[in-house]
Amino acid sequence: MARPPQTSPLKPRKQPSQPRAEKTVAALLEAAAQVLERDGLEGFNTNAVARRAGVSIGSLYQYFPGKDALILALMRREGERFYAEAAHALDMPTGAEGLRALIAAAVRQQLERPTLARLLDVEETRPALRAEKEGGVLERVLQQILERPDLPRQLDVALAARDLMAMVASLTDTAGEHGELDVPHLERRIHAAMFGYLDRMESPLP
Repeated sequence: MARPPQTSPLKPRKQPSQPRAEKTVAALLEAAAQVLERDGLEGFNTNAVARRAGVSIGSLYQYFPGKDALILALMRREGERFYAEAAHALDMPTGAEGLRALIAAAVRQQLERPTLARLLDVEETRPALRAEKEGGVLERVLQQILERPDLPRQLDVALAARDLMAMVASLTDTAGEHGELDVPHLERRIHAAMFGYLDRMESPLP
């Protein structure tokens, strides 16, 4: 049986450079997502992912040295999809509409595949994976939205963005854990929390 190479347990062994290789990696990541959703973290392993993707374990090890590398790559895939959608909030004509677009993106990311989102959230708490995970993009998007003139002025925009991100994460994570499926209702609750915070924390004009 093929063995994983001696390399970093989190770094991909190589990057796909041809369309066929890109399709193989995409199939492996989607298979990893489906194995997580079906079997949970306890049943997640490279053999199960390779079987689900319809490739040999040796083909999997060409790209991923182990299951942690697969998990990290899957986190990044989901993060890139979310950030691409969230970035459209900057195209909205007002800050209020931008925040609503950002809320909608966060809710969809959590509730479209709630089991996957919940399990990846659990894995993100592991120190090794948290250290490797790329971050900061969403905070920068949110800060730019908060600087729009139609929104209540904040004394510390960076702090406000961090607080609002914590609210969104808490509400969406809890909704996912409880199996909520009512997207509009969750969006309304997050909207109330965010705009209530901004109104209460509005900085007086100098």
